Amino acid sequence: MAENGTDCDQRRTGMIKEQHNGNFADSSLLGERKRRDREERLNIVLWRQPLVTLQYFFLETLINLKEWTIKLWHRRSILVAFLLMLAVLTATYYVEGRHQQYVRYMEKKFFWCAYWVGLGILSSVGLGTGLHTFLLYLGPHIASVTLAAYECNSVNFPEPPYPDQIICPDEEATDGSISLWAIISKVRLEACMWGAGTAIGELPPYFMARAARLSGAEPDDEEYQEFEEMLEHAETAQDFASRAKLAVQNLVQKVGFFGILACASIPNPLFDLAGITCGHFLVPFWTFFGATLIGKAVIKMHIQKLFVIITFSKHIVEQMVSLIGAIPSIGPSLQKPFQEYLEAQRIKLHHKSDSGVPQGENWLSLAEP
Repeated sequence: MAENGTDCDQRRTGMIKEQHNGNFADSSLLGERKRRDREERLNIVLWRQPLVTLQYFFLETLINLKEWTIKLWHRRSILVAFLLMLAVLTATYYVEGRHQQYVRYMEKKFFWCAYWVGLGILSSVGLGTGLHTFLLYLGPHIASVTLAAYECNSVNFPEPPYPDQIICPDEEATDGSISLWAIISKVRLEACMWGAGTAIGELPPYFMARAARLSGAEPDDEEYQEFEEMLEHAETAQDFASRAKLAVQNLVQKVGFFGILACASIPNPLFDLAGITCGHFLVPFWTFFGATLIGKAVIKMHIQKLFVIITFSKHIVEQMVSLIGAIPSIGPSLQKPFQEYLEAQRIKLHHKSDSGVPQGENWLSLAEP
């Protein structure tokens, strides 16, 4: 009996080993097949295989057109209502009448908002490789409005030329200093539109990971492959970058809406990983986008606005210029261009750009838009 039991154990152990070896062989073959498929896809480009590339392009176009046509047919009532609304708006835009002043006002606001939304998308799209439009556009705009508000003691700049050019209003400003809330309110629209654009720019990683999870395919994207490797080696991660990425992934996966909101509300270079995590774990679209929109367009945007407004407030700027002048030996020579630049901006705000102060001689004027 003991021998029979020993034989059974040996056979069972052998079967387990064979099964383990078979699974290992299958996983190795699957990994090799994925690698070959990826290499074949990378070779399908216009300059290497033009005919094959064009063939797949036209086939994919036809498939998409067929799918969109079917979807539009199923939603034909919504399509008809949209076309009727578009016809009414077109007639309102072109027909002359007293309503044209409101049409022009709405047109101006629409293009102003679209401009900042586009800059926001450029800032966040591309998995962290986007253009830093806050430093290049929105930050300088907020700084200009802040400096002008303190100089004019008002934010009621004449429109036009605002926002293309900022000049002080003709009426006398009331006594008292300009409030921080007034400056925040003046730049709220463009700041929120820029934040909404950054939220829209975070959608491609989410959709890429979601489509890959639903289809079972592995996209040819380094960020997604890095995410998959991180999940496989989650227990053995030692370096700080891997632990930070795992912390973001765990926060988003376990906390959900409020975890996404927390990641989106602070300057976070790892937020692309949050989008990939939400797509991979099939987080509902409105949960992800709603939390991202609130975090980036409301919370984070007000933090950034406050930082720029406080930094460029009148007393802070004056203290910075005086500190530059206190540098031994080179302080006065460095301080002079800043003083001339600030004085030139004050004169420009008060409609006196043609008087007294020479224009174009200060190297700081090169920074003006």
